Amino acid sequence: MRVQYVKEKYLNEIYFMINMKKISLLVLSVFLLIHGTSAQENKEPVTSKIEGHVFKPAKREATDARVNNLKVPAGFKVQKFAENLGKPRMIAVAENGDVYVTVREKDEVVRLQDTNGDGKADKQETVAQLDQIHGINIYNGKMYLATVTGLYQAQMVPEDGISEPELILDDLPDGGQHPNRTIAFGPDGKLYVSVGSTCNACEETNKEHATILRMNAGGSDRKVFAKGLRNTMGFGWHPETYEMWGMDHGIDWLGDNAQKEELNKIEEGADYGWPYLYGKSNPVPHREPENMTHKEYAKKTKEPVLEHPEAHSAALGMLFYNGTMFPEEYRNDAFVALHGSWNRSKPVGYKVVRIKYKNGQPVRFEDFLTGFLIENGRAQFGRPVAMAIHTDGSLLVTDDENGVVYRIFYQP
Repeated sequence: MRVQYVKEKYLNEIYFMINMKKISLLVLSVFLLIHGTSAQENKEPVTSKIEGHVFKPAKREATDARVNNLKVPAGFKVQKFAENLGKPRMIAVAENGDVYVTVREKDEVVRLQDTNGDGKADKQETVAQLDQIHGINIYNGKMYLATVTGLYQAQMVPEDGISEPELILDDLPDGGQHPNRTIAFGPDGKLYVSVGSTCNACEETNKEHATILRMNAGGSDRKVFAKGLRNTMGFGWHPETYEMWGMDHGIDWLGDNAQKEELNKIEEGADYGWPYLYGKSNPVPHREPENMTHKEYAKKTKEPVLEHPEAHSAALGMLFYNGTMFPEEYRNDAFVALHGSWNRSKPVGYKVVRIKYKNGQPVRFEDFLTGFLIENGRAQFGRPVAMAIHTDGSLLVTDDENGVVYRIFYQP
């Protein structure tokens, strides 16, 4: 009797509001719930017990003795290419061998030159200053630079480095939690810009957040190329298949072992699940898609092709190796810089890994440059950020913790 009374009470209220043209969403939802026609009817309860940790290894100096203890595969060697750079982030190499790094904390673009060919930079100078500079790419004789909301281009000038950067776009989405824009030109000649999310897991109000954008070199014809990517700072194209691949940051506060960093094949128009799904279509407990279940949403999204086994490693830079110095077996494989964890009880990352590709498809992760974690994981002396291939085929790696650019070369 009580149920029947409540049901009739709410039905009378709804009929009254319809007649008055004032439909109450609250009462309407109760009406739908009573009559069993709600889109939420098929949803399952979501429950999760999560234990979060914060651990940041203590910083140590990158002494020569510690650098000598870094580990690379047989035949490879590591040396400092440049140091005392503050916090170098992204890196690019010009055709003449000049190396350019962005130093975000100083708002600088710095040119590094090895004038005597000994594998170490003996000259460094600031060639541009831009507020919160981060992304950098050299293409068709021009340098492209990205700040949080701006995109610039400059002419390459061998004697002076670059001309004065010219603003070509000033309305990229604001920063939030992930303000660092990365940029690269694809095989199609289009400029791709990674725009991270403003948060850990939330519904964004700007459709360009948590995406990769594609546009013409001058900034026109700008579109969302792929979405549902929390923060895919590192991306590139396989040299043989021309397929686009990217490493996406996992969500924090899901425990020590979730979410693992994702390697995705980035396809036009695809949705990669953030903020509702992670990994192999696992539901994010505190985020629910509108008007559908997590399982229904998963049918619309792409799952990662590979997951790095160490969650919270913070994958940043990524590139495919197409140089000539390394052995042939490394050709067309990818390298990824793992900046290192903070949201777990035991630290992971703080290294460079190789992604082994076979027939154009990734098959596994392998450690390549390790040893930055010391004192049983209680301390570290380097956090890799980004990489570039030097004109001689060696691999350059930036470290924004100790202001170093490392050079990895092959000398069997």
